[in-house]
Amino acid sequence: MALRLPLAAISRTARVLSIRHHRLTPCLSRGFSALSNPRDLISGSRLGSNFGSLPPSRQFSSSRQTCSANTILRVPTMAESITEGTLVQMKKNVGDFVEQDEELATIETDKIDVSVNAPHAGIIQQWLASEGDTVAVEQVIAELQSTDEKVPGDTSEIEKSQEKKETHAEEQTSQQPESSQEKRGSSKESGGERQPVQAPQTTVSQESKAASKEHRVKMTRIRQKTAHHLKQSQNTAAFLTTFNEVDMSKLMQFRKDNREQVLQQHGIKLGYMGAMARASALALKEIPSVNAAIENGDTIVYRDYVDLSVAAAIPKGLVTPVLRNIESMSMIEIEKNLSDLVAKARDGKLTMDDLMGGSFTISNSGIWGSLFGTPIINMPQTAVLGVYGIQDRPVAVDGEVQIRPMMYIALTYDHRIIDGREAVKFLTLVKGYLEEPSSMLLN
Repeated sequence: MALRLPLAAISRTARVLSIRHHRLTPCLSRGFSALSNPRDLISGSRLGSNFGSLPPSRQFSSSRQTCSANTILRVPTMAESITEGTLVQMKKNVGDFVEQDEELATIETDKIDVSVNAPHAGIIQQWLASEGDTVAVEQVIAELQSTDEKVPGDTSEIEKSQEKKETHAEEQTSQQPESSQEKRGSSKESGGERQPVQAPQTTVSQESKAASKEHRVKMTRIRQKTAHHLKQSQNTAAFLTTFNEVDMSKLMQFRKDNREQVLQQHGIKLGYMGAMARASALALKEIPSVNAAIENGDTIVYRDYVDLSVAAAIPKGLVTPVLRNIESMSMIEIEKNLSDLVAKARDGKLTMDDLMGGSFTISNSGIWGSLFGTPIINMPQTAVLGVYGIQDRPVAVDGEVQIRPMMYIALTYDHRIIDGREAVKFLTLVKGYLEEPSSMLLN
């Protein structure tokens, strides 16, 4: 029988008692709509799982939350360019006790994963979103009840008994005899002529064979955003790539001679990226168009700083954390800051500030064994430097053939604002700095 509240009861504040883990918790709410079924006031776990699917006449409607012991959890505010994300993981269930700052859920955005943490200790009363849902910034996704004591179990005795009943019913169903229709069919066959039994089909279609050898996985938001961004870059910029090769003999010797000293004094391993970034920063000073950008289709913005984007591969896709103002850093400072940034990317601890901006990109495919390639521009930037693996090759040196450690470098640039002469000059400058590391220390 439907339960309808008088108008006077609807307009005034009503006190509702809800069963929460064997105890009654008072909760005030304003402006309730009529309840068509009194069973709508059920346990927190049942309400949390079914609330979103109830019709409007069976849902509570309230203009403001007045449950003094409850806290509404919302999707946290992120960067201005990010307005939504995907709820990829709910780490707690309804009825679970959580500590302060404990992670409750993970929201995947176009750039990074964002955690939703508990503002205080309490019990999850209900989830208002499900895994896989797209949630907007500031959207309410859960309700947390404050408590000073831990709840020993997540499931009430009533729920446990219900599970036992359902299990028992399933067992009885599985043990039921064949239906009367099947019996009639079998008696017909036994009373008359036997019908020829067709052998089961053993041939499998080519489509079924192909389907059994493949599986489908939905693209992550990072992968989707990367795909869209790179295709947009390809459709917008006038791509052109120029190449050169670098004799790495002196830089490798420089690294060998100073590796131990740098490790003792600065606590970092001296690699090659610091030198490549420093060489790029110096070359960008001389060829500013490679560090520029197009604004509104008719304006070129020349930057007096170098914010270096470093392409880093993570399990969910490609990210480009930014190292800012490298033009004012030494080779050692760049190496140290790059090491910290790559570690954050690997551990999934990048923040939105780490990913915003960037005026020039270095993509080091050499760490994966690549010897040659054509990198793609990270729009709205206008150029990207690709560096590759070092390989011993025979080269002509002063009229003689010698074996030298050689490395290819490539610059992909936007020909709309960078001329071929400027691109070649930039690569030649980078090559010169890498082949004479001492020049970077003196400059």
